[in-house]
Amino acid sequence: MKKPFSRSILAIMLASATLASSIPVSAASQETGAKVAPTSKQTILPPLDLGAMRDVMSGLPNSKATAALVYVGTPTDSWMGASGVADIASNSPARADGRFRIGSITKVFTAAIVLQLAAEQMVDLDQPIQHYLPDLLPAEFPPVLVGQLLNHTSGLPSPDRPDNVSEDEMRFKNWTPEEFLKLAFSQPMEFEPGAKQHYLNINYVLAGLLIEKVTGNPYEVEVQSRIVQPLSLYNTYLPGSDIRIIGPHAKGYQAVQQGDKTELVDVTEGSQSFTWAAGEIISTTSDLDIFMTALFNGQVVPEAELEHMFTVPDAPVWNKDGKDTGQATLSMGLMRTDIKGVTFWGKTGARPGYANGMFATRDLQRKVVYSVNSTDAKGSDQNQLGLKIGMAAFGLK
Repeated sequence: MKKPFSRSILAIMLASATLASSIPVSAASQETGAKVAPTSKQTILPPLDLGAMRDVMSGLPNSKATAALVYVGTPTDSWMGASGVADIASNSPARADGRFRIGSITKVFTAAIVLQLAAEQMVDLDQPIQHYLPDLLPAEFPPVLVGQLLNHTSGLPSPDRPDNVSEDEMRFKNWTPEEFLKLAFSQPMEFEPGAKQHYLNINYVLAGLLIEKVTGNPYEVEVQSRIVQPLSLYNTYLPGSDIRIIGPHAKGYQAVQQGDKTELVDVTEGSQSFTWAAGEIISTTSDLDIFMTALFNGQVVPEAELEHMFTVPDAPVWNKDGKDTGQATLSMGLMRTDIKGVTFWGKTGARPGYANGMFATRDLQRKVVYSVNSTDAKGSDQNQLGLKIGMAAFGLK
């Protein structure tokens, strides 16, 4: 049942807002004592300002978001906080340890596994995906290298939503990867592989199928056995065909205009099969911090292969109008962001009702993970609060 949005629910709910003596790391990382890969220069940032963090998160829920969850850390301190409500009907406060749909942050897990397989010599990044998955791509398509899938320079087309499938049907239909690919392969290549960069889910759907082909196991099993279990990510899981979010979580809503009134529609539940290896995982801010820390430390992907995650191809960004829009910022699994002289790496991700980010400096001098329960169905506002949270976390004004 649709519920009207109430502007009376405006009290900030800060949960679990305690300083910890150290950033949580996985049991595996504690045992190995691995260090962050050396960089030429240590990142110098202003001290962590929790007052600024609270200010940025205050005033929720509002017309653009119902809740926000944040984890921010330095080499000596970490903080978790939540603002807003988990449910607009009950006004129950959002929990800082709540789970959420991480969306395209899933791609970091997928890329890490492919790079692990490369280190194990089970996958060659310079081999065409057609070598591993013959007869899957159209015969007229040129060779597309595995590495080009991971850094989004494949040139492969993106699927359009079928005309005969409604938005609600898209949310609840259980798609197979093959059905997804069929929608895409009815269209021509966008550009010659390697020539440009275009961020698309199809690259990581194929990467998921590659993982299954060379390991002989379902994608979900490989994520669980290679990353989730070794890092003890107890609140991270792959839902498969389950449309729910199991465990504590803030509901996701999208604003719908009904006459002169805006209503919030609950979009928490839905199949993630259309994004699969590109966007299906459910996690928490603290679990993603553990994963990011271990990844940057070289405890997930061996050092030689890890460099691919911190190397951006020299290519322009493609758009459908044929006009290049700047230079590539995506590596194999991550994205590079430069603001006011500071470079940080990570990934954003969004699903209906959830807009998220996971970023850190390469030397882990500052880290932030956030999830915003955005109500913007079109996506124009969904990362604005996330950007403000990131700027406050890194002390950039």
